[in-house]
Amino acid sequence: MKYSFWLIVLLLALSTSLHAQDNDLQLARQYTSNGELQKAADIYQRLYKQDNETYFSLYTDNLIGLKKFDEAESAAKKMMRKYPAENQYAITLGKIYTEQGRADKANDVYSDLVKKLPAQPGAISSLATQFYQAENFDLAIKILQQGRKQLQNEQLFAMELISLYRIKRDKAALTEEYLNLLTVNPMYFNQAQNTLATVYQGEADYDLLRVALLKRLQKDPQQIIYTNLLTWQYLQQKEYDQALNQAIALNRRQSNNGNDIFDLCQTLVANGAYDAAIRGYEYLLTKNTRTDELYIPSKIELVNTKNLKITSGKYVQEDLLSLEKDYTDLLTEFGRTANTAFAMQKLANLQAFKLHKLNEAQKLLEEAVNIKTLRPQLMAGCKLDLGDVYLINNQPWEATLIYSQVEKAYAGTPMAQDANYRNAKLSYYTGDFKWAKGQLNVLKAATSQLIANDALNLSLLIADNLVADTAGNALKMYARADLLIFAEQPNKAMLTLDSIDKKFPGNALQDDILMAKARLFLQKKEYQAAAVNLKEIVANHPADLWADDAVYMLGTIYEEQLNDKEAAKTYFQKIITDYPGSVWIGNARKHFRILRGDKADSAS
Repeated sequence: MKYSFWLIVLLLALSTSLHAQDNDLQLARQYTSNGELQKAADIYQRLYKQDNETYFSLYTDNLIGLKKFDEAESAAKKMMRKYPAENQYAITLGKIYTEQGRADKANDVYSDLVKKLPAQPGAISSLATQFYQAENFDLAIKILQQGRKQLQNEQLFAMELISLYRIKRDKAALTEEYLNLLTVNPMYFNQAQNTLATVYQGEADYDLLRVALLKRLQKDPQQIIYTNLLTWQYLQQKEYDQALNQAIALNRRQSNNGNDIFDLCQTLVANGAYDAAIRGYEYLLTKNTRTDELYIPSKIELVNTKNLKITSGKYVQEDLLSLEKDYTDLLTEFGRTANTAFAMQKLANLQAFKLHKLNEAQKLLEEAVNIKTLRPQLMAGCKLDLGDVYLINNQPWEATLIYSQVEKAYAGTPMAQDANYRNAKLSYYTGDFKWAKGQLNVLKAATSQLIANDALNLSLLIADNLVADTAGNALKMYARADLLIFAEQPNKAMLTLDSIDKKFPGNALQDDILMAKARLFLQKKEYQAAAVNLKEIVANHPADLWADDAVYMLGTIYEEQLNDKEAAKTYFQKIITDYPGSVWIGNARKHFRILRGDKADSAS
């Protein structure tokens, strides 16, 4: 019983002591953060006397801060004598000498540690880690490199050295270390790409990688990982033809089916390198036969890429007709099946919106949605497109029926919200503003931010204009122009927009008309004209519905089309400062930082 009593007393005393130490430590840290080092010193000295090992680093760091080097040196040497096998105390002694300006003494201490280093991977790694924790990165690297020599293995400690080179921003050493690692561990290829992309800051860095890779390829041309990394490097520098050349050269040596080329072509398309992608798909078609699995996908993607190339720039009617023939030939060759339905969808959109062959487009999409084995997502996309064609082909009842089919089949998904939004817009186009607004108010809470924002804008457009004109006559005329813009009939749309002010003077649609005209000019690739209208919105309607959209659109036009980075930066900054609640705020920040030249923290 007595034993139990005294044990409880002892435990209570120990608990009280530990609690007091914690309070003292927090107070000392507070003094240190406030710059009151002497007040902290009294506490650290008391704690150090109670527990040398636990409070050694805090105590000596405080002494170094107070420049009491002799006391710090004495404490370090005392612990070295007490624990001769523990390297941390010698490392601290070297740090004290360094802070004191006695680099020769510090080097002696460190050299002694390195000399005594046993030829054991664990011991070498442990010592390097201790130098890393002491922020002596150069010595940590030196120890790991010496460990490799001692153990006669140049592959050891690769990840530790990569981390250290990254912290030191030693790009040349980091590059070589990754190249050494990848030859034996190709699984680190994606990590190497991600790391190098964050560390490299310009053309010179990528040139460094290219030179290193070419040297290695001269010695070892069969090393596939080098060729793959060289392809990636060319992509980073936007040398798309060179990237494709490397990939094709490797593919010829390997004699595989070309999945790597197919994937690369999709990357090229995503970067707008249409000519290089077309060349890649054409290579795959010469390499594969009709029975190969990549033949049909390559043929389809070749035509799709030609589509993107033509429609993303200035084009004439002959370009569109040539593209239509490519799609028609493809469907004649392979038939109209689930495998080619994507091409049917693309051809129908070309016919409906570019060539205005509405009946042909409608027939093609009706055929596509009757293919029983169509993937659900593709089926829904074809149905939504068919609804759009019904709409512009003056069949609104058929359009609303098929939109409703998609909404019901995909209830609760973004696809259903898209269908619902198209139904609401149909009512807006046909002048049923009350029903449209009711649907749009529901869609303002859509999970898709883009649909939610579009629904909000259209709802506000309707509400604002019905206040001034309860019959909505001017708005009905504007909605007809909006439908013509959607149908890509710019000349008719412009005539309708110009007629609104003449027929309904004093209407409340001034900023809306300017935005509609800007969209028309963008449709026709007339970027300067679009900018003029958008600037008028910014200048004369800074608090109206389209103000933040106009500012953001100006930023993208100047960045991507007019190649005026300073003007683009100004508009993106204006979104950040003047419209912090805009849906475009996140994108504006991203574009602004890139234009300003910000780089990701390489050590993060």
